[in-house]
Amino acid sequence: MTGFARDIRRFCVMEALFVDDGFNRFMTRLGVNVDHVATLREARRGAEPDPVAAAILAELAGADGIVVHLREDRRHIQDRDVRILRETIRTALDLEMAATEEMVRIALDIKPPLVTLVPESRQELTTEGGLNLIASREKLEKVIHHLHEAGITVSLFIDPDPIQIKGAHKVSADRVEIHTGPYANSRGNAQKTELHQIMEAAKLASKLGMGVSAGHGLDYVNVAAVARIPEIEELNIGHSIISRAVLVGMEAAVSKIKSLMQRS
Repeated sequence: MTGFARDIRRFCVMEALFVDDGFNRFMTRLGVNVDHVATLREARRGAEPDPVAAAILAELAGADGIVVHLREDRRHIQDRDVRILRETIRTALDLEMAATEEMVRIALDIKPPLVTLVPESRQELTTEGGLNLIASREKLEKVIHHLHEAGITVSLFIDPDPIQIKGAHKVSADRVEIHTGPYANSRGNAQKTELHQIMEAAKLASKLGMGVSAGHGLDYVNVAAVARIPEIEELNIGHSIISRAVLVGMEAAVSKIKSLMQRS
């Protein structure tokens, strides 16, 4: 893909994913991950709480997109959830998934506007790191090609490493989501170092013509510094929002974190 074609594709992607609501397009956008609403439901193997209902409430509170991770072991989000969300929500659906044949078939059937490819291990409690674009380049190229043929925008969840950023560009990813876990889990000077790496990674990705998101471990205390990075267009946050929503409700939880992002 030529540089010009990539720029045109990126412009069309952003227009399709994000509704134009005036100055809002120049603010950092919020994608709310509702996986852990489904975690609570699956604890009893029941019908409640419903992540679809949670997603609608998040939208009403100002969420700019909804994120779900359909894992191979179906520990929280189920196929049914993804299908109903695709038909119901008014903002953009970001389907996180592993680059497996099964997940590609599901994505090609449901056709979410955005797929984020993530590494996945059945033993992990949550995603523990970014994709290795060096080790899995050939496989990812094939998966991205199939998704692009179906008109699906592709983002890659990667660590803030220039080698991985350049690797994402080489496999024709439209976007990257920068892994903020190490930043969120560190303190003091170590956290400043992690933040600097995120900033440099975002600059490089943007320079290469890719859209930039970030997420993992972000909360009401650490989100502001990341939201101030101008190249980062969207933050995807789940656990901290759902944790607060259990106590104060989804509207208050989403509104508060959006206010923290916008004040940045």
